[in-house]
Amino acid sequence: MSRRILVVDDPPTMRRLAASTLRAAGYEVVEAEDGQAGLDRLVEIEIHAVVTDLNMPVMDGLTMTERVRTNPHTSAMPVLMVTTGSSQEMREKGRIAGATGWITKPYAPHKLVSSVRRICQ
Repeated sequence: MSRRILVVDDPPTMRRLAASTLRAAGYEVVEAEDGQAGLDRLVEIEIHAVVTDLNMPVMDGLTMTERVRTNPHTSAMPVLMVTTGSSQEMREKGRIAGATGWITKPYAPHKLVSSVRRICQ
């Protein structure tokens, strides 16, 4: 059985790009347009890992990650934070929220795949 990855990002083009990259690498992908929609998907379907943008409307990636960590059913789920910000302060906020890993946009497709493989081990 392949791993099912939840991709959460508000711009449809970025979300579709990440989803198609992961599908080409053999993953099943579920998409959501913001953190709240992502949390809703986690209740609806079994997910093995989350790839989420940091800055989104409705609920940002940090808040979503914090909520993933406080839910007993998802607390151990790997979460990869993807963002344009690469400052040490932002990385620290992601670590405190519970992010398993971090990659910076723009990224090469192989970087996304290798990061997802690493967090899904």
